[in-house]
Amino acid sequence: MTSAASLPTIIQGGMGVGVSNWRLARAVASMGELGVVSGTGVDTLFVRRLQDGDPEGHVRRAMAHFPFPEVVDAALERYFRPEGRAEDESYRLLPMYKQVVGRARLQVTVLANFVEVYLAREGHEGQVGINLLTKIQLPNLASLYGAMLAGVDYVLMGAGIPREIPGALDRLARNTPAELTLDAVGLAKGEREVIAFDPRDIHDGELPELGRPAFLPIVASNSLATMLARKATGRIDGFVIEGPTAGGHNAPPRGAPVFNERGEPQYGERDVVDLDKIAELGLPFWVAGGAGHPDRLREALAAGATGVQVGTLFAYCDESGLPAEHKRRVTEAAHTGGLEVITDGRASPTGFPFKAVQLPGTLASDTVYRERPRCCDLGYLRTPYRNDRGGISYRCASEPVDTFVKKGGDIEETVGRKCLCNALMANLDFPQVQKDGTVEPTFFTAGDDLQVLARFLGDRVRYSAADVVEYLRGGTPAPTPTASAAASAPRP
Repeated sequence: MTSAASLPTIIQGGMGVGVSNWRLARAVASMGELGVVSGTGVDTLFVRRLQDGDPEGHVRRAMAHFPFPEVVDAALERYFRPEGRAEDESYRLLPMYKQVVGRARLQVTVLANFVEVYLAREGHEGQVGINLLTKIQLPNLASLYGAMLAGVDYVLMGAGIPREIPGALDRLARNTPAELTLDAVGLAKGEREVIAFDPRDIHDGELPELGRPAFLPIVASNSLATMLARKATGRIDGFVIEGPTAGGHNAPPRGAPVFNERGEPQYGERDVVDLDKIAELGLPFWVAGGAGHPDRLREALAAGATGVQVGTLFAYCDESGLPAEHKRRVTEAAHTGGLEVITDGRASPTGFPFKAVQLPGTLASDTVYRERPRCCDLGYLRTPYRNDRGGISYRCASEPVDTFVKKGGDIEETVGRKCLCNALMANLDFPQVQKDGTVEPTFFTAGDDLQVLARFLGDRVRYSAADVVEYLRGGTPAPTPTASAAASAPRP
């Protein structure tokens, strides 16, 4: 574990897909705090960057440092388009993940995570972490191994119970096979299916020595923190304590569900984490969810926390993976008071509540939602289930309704479900063009801190990651270039 003296006070949130990209993580890490890349969907993001020609050469520069050249050569041959892709041309898709996938599919996942972490660690002595969702089980072992090959310092995981991850990190650090329990619907009592990964599935020759990164589970209750501290399969190095005001996926409220008139799940006293009891576990912890203010940092420190994790303020800074025009649209709306964030209990196929920014023309709009043909072609949020033949199949509540029902799904589960996989990729300006010509729409997420973004911005419409760090530390954010310069910001 990193020494207490070098623990970060600020953790930059791991916002997928690609919002927490290598540029953002590198900027934050360069200031002595913990920069975090998102590993969610980064394999698809990686091959789309290559298909668009990797115009600045960053992806290929990092690939040149990957320890297994044959993997790099195969990825370039299959996905790299030197002249880029026509605007109306569909991206070539990766095969969707399942319990067992081919060697080439695993290699792309490992390589993509290596590239993102390598670029984030380049050119400074700071610390870099990777954020993965426990709920997206199938790629996680390959993603972790790729990040470890690049020397990642921290692993952060929420959206589920990552009890088996510490032991998997121990095994991967020794270059030995690792496995995780596959959470599949319809298994008999006592029955277990697993996801297995062997580093030798990536490369037959000698494997490099690896360090074991620190592991920080993201939790929303005292009971989960206590259970992980006592019963995880390996060392827990601290916790991120996340409240329901955080962006992206939130933990569901405890107890019987109660909804307000907008359909938002309501949180109560049972959902408040007792930080005194967290402190009694004797491990470092960081407070997240509505933590993007210097007063919240001071309050967290006073409560015994090591610091805070902040996502929303970093999401719209210059270095994040969102294109400049999307950032400008949100920051301008913040100045006019035209921003609303709803905790949508139906949007995510996972069933977890999801924070949705209400912007016209995005998938948050009922019109856009109804007009988009339902499909599932990326598959990260599919649910594994035991099929009638005794094997494992997959379904997604945002796929075509008839398809979902034929697979044994309840039709009620499809109501309001949105294709987050495609929408979050579209957020980065890498939208898929479907066969019928449909261009996948965007769908933005943010924490409740988005409501106070205007106060942070002052008279600006853009800002840097350094501005956020200085603000949280209690200083005054430095002025940044005018909005007109934002249009020339590089693509992620």
